[in-house]
Amino acid sequence: MDLSLLAWGDAGWGDQMARGAVVTLLVAIAAYALGIVIGAGLAAMKLSAVPPLRWFAEAYTTVVRGIPELLVIYLVFFGGGTALRAIASGMFGYEGYFDLPIFLTGTICLAISAGAYSAEVIRGAVQVVPKGQLEAATAVGMNGSQRFWRVLVPQVARFALPGLGNVWQFTLKDTSLISVIGLVEIMRQAAIAAGSTKEPFTFYLVAALLYLGLTSLSNRGFDQAERWANKGVRRA
Repeated sequence: MDLSLLAWGDAGWGDQMARGAVVTLLVAIAAYALGIVIGAGLAAMKLSAVPPLRWFAEAYTTVVRGIPELLVIYLVFFGGGTALRAIASGMFGYEGYFDLPIFLTGTICLAISAGAYSAEVIRGAVQVVPKGQLEAATAVGMNGSQRFWRVLVPQVARFALPGLGNVWQFTLKDTSLISVIGLVEIMRQAAIAAGSTKEPFTFYLVAALLYLGLTSLSNRGFDQAERWANKGVRRA
């Protein structure tokens, strides 16, 4: 194990590995945020009184959670490009080749899976909120918008926070899978460095330590957020 390979600048690969960690964090944050939006929409559909909406949400979560994330990535990467080119050709007569930016593609791939898991977390959190709180809010004269933002959303956020913390962790770790589409994050950069230096153990160990550091910091952040949320409830 040659630690000199981790020097910064032209002397080593330290700066490239650090950039890979930054890309990993950015794509995880973007995918997680988009996944929460998708999950909230799916949760609303699951709780809807309209059967087709419930059926669509159930089908989405069942399919996405039932197949490997790597397969989701391949389907979106190859199928998405084909669909875009078909739309461009049919609607605009454009016959050239184009694809979405690789960062955006990776974000969408991860968000599709994050959205399916987030939907179940959010749906469960909504169902845990005592109905009496919403009835009390109505009794004191709150309208629908006020009940949603002042009563429902804070309660759902508190109940959903532990589950959404787990969704964040697997989204962060699943960024390693998008190396297969060419995005240079931690795993892709480690593979490039290992192939160039013939020191795979060194760089894959560094990759493991980077992931461990990111997940550990994330755990502390979500633990702190849960304590803050529960403290706010006790004060109320």
